[in-house]
Amino acid sequence: MNERMIGNPAPRFEMKAVLPNREFGTVSLEENIRKGRWTVLIFYPLDFALSSPAELTAFSDRHVEFAELNASMIGVSTDTIHTHLAWVGLSRSNNGPGGLSFPLASDRKLSVSREYGMLIEEEGITLRGLFIISPDGRLRYQAAFREDIGRDVDETLRMLQGLQAGGRLAAN
Repeated sequence: MNERMIGNPAPRFEMKAVLPNREFGTVSLEENIRKGRWTVLIFYPLDFALSSPAELTAFSDRHVEFAELNASMIGVSTDTIHTHLAWVGLSRSNNGPGGLSFPLASDRKLSVSREYGMLIEEEGITLRGLFIISPDGRLRYQAAFREDIGRDVDETLRMLQGLQAGGRLAAN
């Protein structure tokens, strides 16, 4: 990620996904733009990784707060939709998410992960990344983390609220 992305149009995408009802479908940035919604794009390394379910379920458990802020969350990894489906079906007690309130997209071609600067090329997996995209399709927030460091849902909500307030956000 050598170039500045903040303020620029976010790379457009359309990916196959496992939807919250556990059916296969597609997700796209264009759909959220058409609906006038904010997009919270959550990259994570792999399904079945020990740290992935806790983080994604934390976001899922707060989906109502994101919806109240007119935001749609989309999880992205390089796993297949079939792997996503098997993993989503695992209970939390078995190191699964036990269902999620947002779709998990499959970036098997690695193109979306690459465009957002999240791809670890030699491994074919992504870093943990978080992007907030405004309803006009501009990238307003980006953060990247090592694959073993989780994100803070409260901080993500705080960032989203600050961006919606015109960028006026005091330090926390």
